[in-house]
Amino acid sequence: MNHLANARHARLTRVGELDVLEISHPRFHASLALQGAHLYRFAPAGDQNWLWLSPSDRFELGRSIRGGIPICWPWFGDPARNPGPVRSQLRGSDIPAHGFARTAPWSLAGFQETAEDLTLALVLEPSVNHREHWAATARAQITFRFSPSALTLELTTENNGSGALAITQALHTYLPASGIEQTTISGLEGVTYLDTLDRWQPRNQDGPVWFRGETDRIYQAAPDMTIETGEQIYRLTARGSASTVVWNPGPDKARRLSDFPDNAWTSMLCVETANAADDYRELSAGQKHTLAMTLSRERRAS
Repeated sequence: MNHLANARHARLTRVGELDVLEISHPRFHASLALQGAHLYRFAPAGDQNWLWLSPSDRFELGRSIRGGIPICWPWFGDPARNPGPVRSQLRGSDIPAHGFARTAPWSLAGFQETAEDLTLALVLEPSVNHREHWAATARAQITFRFSPSALTLELTTENNGSGALAITQALHTYLPASGIEQTTISGLEGVTYLDTLDRWQPRNQDGPVWFRGETDRIYQAAPDMTIETGEQIYRLTARGSASTVVWNPGPDKARRLSDFPDNAWTSMLCVETANAADDYRELSAGQKHTLAMTLSRERRAS
């Protein structure tokens, strides 16, 4: 943690069983667990957390935080539902959903702060601990850029192996909503999506996205989006992505989820910047790919 030796606005602390970087900048606050490089709080000064975090989370070693922005890497979702080139790199049994990055220890690789913003980078190096389920070799780096007006994440994968590497991935952003039935997403109109709740059938989005219960869709585009969640309006832009995942567990699945109150589905949603389904990325030896998102927020005029 020598990168923090001269830091004025960041310190390493402990929350539950996890090491956490607490950022207390005059212009914003953030909390970032080193396990999973998992950002779970970001709030400009005088504002509330832009991210949803489960009140039931236990911050345990080996257990992903429920909320914030989990990093799904180097595969997304159900391993068996991934494209052939991604599945060919998986091995063993009981392969975890969403990859291993979100429960792996990441290391601080860079830190810079100014009077207006703060940037930090964490890395996940290839490890023998991952060989049980993954035959490939790659280095992941996540860069966070905090400012009073926006939050940016850039996830860069570098293929360190001698052969081709195929990945799916997502920045699995949880957002709070004052009422899920009044929440809408604009920007996906006319986009084809895979409805994972209906045998992965392709559908076409007609008008803005509304929520009427459990929702799990992979949209085959990553346009600029406006997410209206009651009092707040979010703007989400993506780079290095041609797919977007929209998720809400609905009442029945919410009762089966760990670290998730039964009624929490009414006050959250996930809009995930992704490379998912047919939008997998294949990298030759030494090649890099960056998946990035920028989130901003404004309060609805009264």
